[in-house]
Amino acid sequence: MTSGNQAQSPRLGGRGEAELRPVTIERAVNRYAEGSSLVSWGNTIVHCTASVEDKTPAFLRGTGRGWLTAEYSMLPRSTHDRTQRDVVKGKVSGRASEIQRLIGRSLRAALDLPRIGERTLWIDCDVLQADGGTRTASITGAFVALVDALRYLKREANAFDRLPLAAQVAAVSVGKNAGRMLLDVSYEEDCAAEVDSNIVMTSRGEFVELQGTGENGFFSASELAEILALADGGLRRLFALQREALRLDEDEADLFDALAEAPRQNA
Repeated sequence: MTSGNQAQSPRLGGRGEAELRPVTIERAVNRYAEGSSLVSWGNTIVHCTASVEDKTPAFLRGTGRGWLTAEYSMLPRSTHDRTQRDVVKGKVSGRASEIQRLIGRSLRAALDLPRIGERTLWIDCDVLQADGGTRTASITGAFVALVDALRYLKREANAFDRLPLAAQVAAVSVGKNAGRMLLDVSYEEDCAAEVDSNIVMTSRGEFVELQGTGENGFFSASELAEILALADGGLRRLFALQREALRLDEDEADLFDALAEAPRQNA
């Protein structure tokens, strides 16, 4: 536990152990996409879009059910050294494949897929600048873009009367560094982390995904409880930031309140 570490030096930027980096979410940043957002999370910046396609993968045709899929990439100079684009290499990197599948799973959990009809929602997350936490920033920002894409379908296609959301979803990281549990680790902290975890949750406190790895050490059951407590505090702030960015109307606010309170009914 970190209770005995209060006298240790502050983190980079002077943050406390349970503090997020400064986070801003700007929506409607892309004139063409049905939904979009720009997430600035410390020095990490991610551009997210949500696009609507009026067809589904072959395995869903004729079912009346929709789908969501995601792609993730990092611009060549989003990191300290230039990296080649995946299109030049001729394949998606293993890391990018893992992250885009995580984004897809996380945002599918947010959707009531039968209600969107036979459509596909494409989520694209492009990292403009990376300083740790690109996957958590992508999920958190892409949810905002997704809601705007659903608003587009409601407004332009009369696809539904109420937004087909099953959950409000966001993500945050927690790392163990020099024996301390730290919320929302930066790149420097992540590189030296003994334990690295990413937590995706709904606003009602349910887990969508929990990734935890002992990179250079181990973590106990009590430390896992500490990880989850730190994540919960950070996620509550992120859920509030999503709502602020979306500027919910009265009906939408009621829906988001209900999503935070009601137990999910599994399809």
